[in-house]
Amino acid sequence: LPPGTLVPNDVNLNGSNRQIIVLTGPNMSGKSTYLRQTALIAVMAQMGSFVPAAEARIGILDQLFTRIGASDRLADGESTFMVEMVETARILHHATDRSLVILDEVGRGTSTYDGISIAWACLEYLHGSAEGQGAGPRSGKEFSTNSSVLGPKVLFATHYFELTQLADKLPGVLNAHVSAREWGDDVIFLHKMEPGPADRAYGIHVAKLAGVPKTVWKRAESLLAEFEKKRQGKDSQETSGQGLLFSPVSDVLVADSGNQDKENARLISSWIEELRELNLDGITPIQALLKLQMWKIHLNQTQEERKKS
Repeated sequence: LPPGTLVPNDVNLNGSNRQIIVLTGPNMSGKSTYLRQTALIAVMAQMGSFVPAAEARIGILDQLFTRIGASDRLADGESTFMVEMVETARILHHATDRSLVILDEVGRGTSTYDGISIAWACLEYLHGSAEGQGAGPRSGKEFSTNSSVLGPKVLFATHYFELTQLADKLPGVLNAHVSAREWGDDVIFLHKMEPGPADRAYGIHVAKLAGVPKTVWKRAESLLAEFEKKRQGKDSQETSGQGLLFSPVSDVLVADSGNQDKENARLISSWIEELRELNLDGITPIQALLKLQMWKIHLNQTQEERKKS
């Protein structure tokens, strides 16, 4: 290849202290190329072929699992997301400590929070830290970096920046990103893998490079600024205790001010006490969403019981 057309990148994975790499970075920056490069080199090494690397030490793999790209099987009644989940399920059921697992954008085919939750749980399962995890193909062994048992080597590319928090929670999980630099109004993809999470997605820059009309991407920029402003304002309100569903001073349900009976007061009082004890610095976005969902389900059940009575 001509000089400058290839950017070499190292891959360092094992089944213990470098078991899973969560890869973030902009579209078109080279994430999928990095995944395919790793998979192809692994296959070439297994067959005793030449390996395009300055140095390579690759153990024996029993299987290579990949979930890359989007497709559907409409004739079989399966949507793109269904196909993605079927393939992901197959990987989770059959991956062993000798497997290489390549996952690209798992969970993107559904709503944001559903997608994040599924991707998060899949990573926990592959790591071996999922609650109630069955033995399955592991022959009674659970993956754990705290024992001599290893886990599958996993490369996981995603745009869900929430998943980068797993590196602080699970041993053997690391973050990496594809570097990019802004130059004026443009973005330059360096195609170089660096440690740590990406700082942003550069999605609008990619839309601009793709030839999306200027009116559209300019409007997208203004909308993005507006959404980020609202998000920051919401975060500051929650931090200061304002704009919450509950009023911490009066122990009253703000959204249901017309029904401030004793039952409401008891219910809200218990939630407020739970909220006061909540450690905001130690809770993840997923845990916060689950907590809100639990409160909402409880509220709906209470209202349904009241209607019946």
